[in-house]
Amino acid sequence: MMPESIPQTLGRLRDFFATGKTRDVDFRIAQLKKLKEGIRKYEPEIMASLYDDMHKPPFEAYASEIGILYTEIDHIIRHLHSWSRPRRVATPVIHFLSRSRIYHDPYGVVLIISPWNYPFQLTIAPLIGAIAAGNCVLIKPSEFSSSTSATIEKMMTELFASDYVAVFQGETEATKKLLEEKFDYIFFTGSTAVGRVIMSAAARHLTPVTLELGGKSPTIVDEDVDLNYGIKRIAWGKFFNAGQTCIAPDYVLVHRKIKDSFIEKIVGTLHSFYGENPMMSPDYARIINERHFNRLLQLMKSGWVIYGGNSQRKDLYIAPTIIDQVSPNDPVMQEEIFGPILPLVEYNDIEEAIAFVNQRPRPLALYCFSKNKKIQNRILRETSAGGGCINDTISHIGSQELPFGGIGESGMGAYHGKASFNTFTHQRGILFRSNLLDISLRYPPYRDRVSLLQLLFRFIR
Repeated sequence: MMPESIPQTLGRLRDFFATGKTRDVDFRIAQLKKLKEGIRKYEPEIMASLYDDMHKPPFEAYASEIGILYTEIDHIIRHLHSWSRPRRVATPVIHFLSRSRIYHDPYGVVLIISPWNYPFQLTIAPLIGAIAAGNCVLIKPSEFSSSTSATIEKMMTELFASDYVAVFQGETEATKKLLEEKFDYIFFTGSTAVGRVIMSAAARHLTPVTLELGGKSPTIVDEDVDLNYGIKRIAWGKFFNAGQTCIAPDYVLVHRKIKDSFIEKIVGTLHSFYGENPMMSPDYARIINERHFNRLLQLMKSGWVIYGGNSQRKDLYIAPTIIDQVSPNDPVMQEEIFGPILPLVEYNDIEEAIAFVNQRPRPLALYCFSKNKKIQNRILRETSAGGGCINDTISHIGSQELPFGGIGESGMGAYHGKASFNTFTHQRGILFRSNLLDISLRYPPYRDRVSLLQLLFRFIR
């Protein structure tokens, strides 16, 4: 789609939405089923595209980009009729003989801007929610993951009419052109810096937004921890997709009493995961492009590399790397890493760890590893984050029953499961007034009715 065709495409999407066809729940379910079958048909091409873009291991590609979407679609199809029904709610006694209902209206034409790190899943997951809610959609996939973006466009063109779901490809200038237009809702996944740009552009049209951003997600490792399980789960969550995950553990706050054991075990775990030379492992991904590769090399200059640290530019390979002796002022602790570098920060007591987390912007995820329920509850009670896990990492993203989203600089809004339906739906409250009775108190002339009104409200409290 060329930039000059954006208004025409939006016009077609609006015209189709105006027909009312997308408001029919059975129509939406049919489209979700069609999408599921399309993903199944395109599985080999999707997997090949993900490998082409990032050298994604087949297991990681299927688990995080494809399989998770099947469960999401099935879950939404199973519940969509019940979610879509008008919901009866209580009516205050002051509206005697009236009834109250909440209706779930689609917004209209939705813009989905997706990132490069999980380029298929983070495009299709919000699309599922937008379709389920009855919207028409314009998709802008990332130009960095060009192979997967091309596959998405090919698949969408085959599955859906362009006046229902359209795909717009292009680089930064093309995105700016898109943001000049008025949409009814914008769903963006990406960096905090770009999220600010998206929100600013949306503000010009007072367009509501969901921003799925990132941040430095901390992992607190208490002295009372099962290191055998904990280390594997931290290493898996951190180095899955070569660390290019918005909810990857960004740094580890490790209790000083177990720090040496932690280092010994995580080095052994990484060796068991990827062998002596992770570059030769079929289970380890690559960095998306040279710009991010260079950025990560600069971050590795912070602290002291105690494991890994080697790289190969030609292959965009950076080894799983553990860094110790970092300062809070080091670059690696100032920005989201988004790569296979794990800094360690030592602490002495839980108050110190909690204070360290709270002195920084609220993260997209927070992880706690402890067998002590009091410690678990204290961390949950005294910190703030978009979501997270106790004694695990990143797994919460795979539950359709848990809303996924950020808070503060890590984002706003949430999706997955019913949260996706709610995100792309306007809840319209309607009161049905009875004609059996009409109270004249509310009509002018009011005369001296204030005391009567005060008495009425005291009575109904």
